[in-house]
Amino acid sequence: MSKRDKAKNSAQIAKGKLKQVAGRATGDDQLEVEGESDQMKGDLKQAGEKVKDAFKR
Repeated sequence: MSKRDKAKNSAQIAKGKLKQVAGRATGDDQLEVEGESDQMKGDLKQAGEKVKDAFKR
């Protein structure tokens, strides 16, 4: 996994956490769900990168 991809995925996860916390604090359910979605997308991308790395070896 390239460092750039890992950083992008980590940034997406962090953005999702911020959205989730902001949504929870303001009572905005849609923002909270968007945050959870962003986190899952980042996690899936990282998992995909790890699988690609495993096959490269």
